[in-house]
Amino acid sequence: MNLYLVVTILFFILSIAGMWGIFQKAGEKGWKILIPFYNWYIWLLIIKKPLWWYIFLLVPFINVFVILLMVVEVVKCFKKYGLLEQGLGVLFPFIYLPYLGFSSKEKYSDPSKQPPVHKTAIREWVDAIIFAVIAASIIRIFLVEAYTIPTSSMEKTLLVGDYLFVSKVSFGPKVPNTPIAFPFVHHTLPLTESTKSYLEWITLPYYRFPGLADIKNMDVVVFNYPDGDTLSTKWQSNASYYQLVRSYGRANVWNDKQDFGDIIARPVDKRENFIKRCIGIPGDTIRIANRVVYINGKAEQNPGKRQFKYIVKTDGNPINQKNFEKLDITENISRDNMGNYELTLSEEAIVKLKQYSNVLSVDPVIAPKDEWDQNLFPFDSTYRWNVDNFGPVWVPKKGVTIPINLANICFYKRIIDVFEDNKLEITDGKIFINGKASTSYTFKMNYFWMMGDNRHNSADSRYWGFVPEDHVVGKAVFVWLSLDPKKSLFDGKIRWGKLLRTVK
Repeated sequence: MNLYLVVTILFFILSIAGMWGIFQKAGEKGWKILIPFYNWYIWLLIIKKPLWWYIFLLVPFINVFVILLMVVEVVKCFKKYGLLEQGLGVLFPFIYLPYLGFSSKEKYSDPSKQPPVHKTAIREWVDAIIFAVIAASIIRIFLVEAYTIPTSSMEKTLLVGDYLFVSKVSFGPKVPNTPIAFPFVHHTLPLTESTKSYLEWITLPYYRFPGLADIKNMDVVVFNYPDGDTLSTKWQSNASYYQLVRSYGRANVWNDKQDFGDIIARPVDKRENFIKRCIGIPGDTIRIANRVVYINGKAEQNPGKRQFKYIVKTDGNPINQKNFEKLDITENISRDNMGNYELTLSEEAIVKLKQYSNVLSVDPVIAPKDEWDQNLFPFDSTYRWNVDNFGPVWVPKKGVTIPINLANICFYKRIIDVFEDNKLEITDGKIFINGKASTSYTFKMNYFWMMGDNRHNSADSRYWGFVPEDHVVGKAVFVWLSLDPKKSLFDGKIRWGKLLRTVK
């Protein structure tokens, strides 16, 4: 954070110094660049652009894009019409603007007195494409990003095939860790299996701009997969690398190329995007008892449209397949020899299903309290938990100091060692952090507890623990299109009743 602040301060000081010189060359007083808001007005006068541009300069994040356009126009005032020269002004204003402002070789030319620049058709197209890419990239990074629901972990709140917008401004957009990347591609170049779409020559530390609100309990949040820092190219994020190591051993995972491929690492912003509901915010205590989630001792207030597994007993007569479609039952449909089903159901579907004459009972599937699922966080036999009976777990909060010992270090080891970049070792029954014996730890970041609404089919915090604040991408706000991947275009592929809906 300190390094980022130093770099940011130098960036602004040098850029403003350059504009001071440019203002003077344009016949204005250099000190005018130091007056907030007024400096934009003078700048627009210098580049001879309409004053209605000023409106967009007042809109957060949009103003970033407008200022970049104004930098390009300033560069043109010095008769720099080449793409390379204009690109230098946009990418390195802290170098190029001081050069234009103070170099005796560079002369300012009033835009109204410059001869028209004739561009070839190819140049016109190139300029338009570059403009569109820059504009779309800024919108995607700082404002809104389109996202597609790939799995059923949030059914029925969000469906497989939903296309939604994720707001970056809700919780504040974060600066990309890897700013040099192929446009509109997440982590892998198209038509390749593992070629990185980004360069790591320049990496930036975590920084988040102020947002409209803090994350609240029950918000639907998109975030980078916390276990995605290391992964198998064969499994990608479909299986946690750490779970593979626990199941098969580190040596097998690293050496068996046929089953696991190569083992690679990814920076935070290039890890897979997940979407879940925020159940716990920093400082909350989460506990699950017989499927019911308790937040600080109080049962959750039925967020979204939750689903669980049930055993549906019938009189032996099967349930018509068309009824499954009417009830919107879409996954894990299985039937035994007695005519009984195991189904994933919402509360609404249960009520309607019980009205069928051949349905005798609908009973919940709940893992017994003493049944231990070894795949669950914190992966310690002391805590014999399962998806239906879990916790209590305290969600770490920035600035809070807690005691650490051999009994609870399994909850916080990954936070201390990986997310907050310390060296953690356990030797002779003692915990060492950065070489010093430690009995307490103060958290540097806030953390969150995320769970899917499809509670029996969701890889969430129960499986990999806490989500650090620097992994948060944005808030899911609006579904604009919904397509059923199991149907054709002429057979109900578009879910008309699910279009244009807000995410709750």
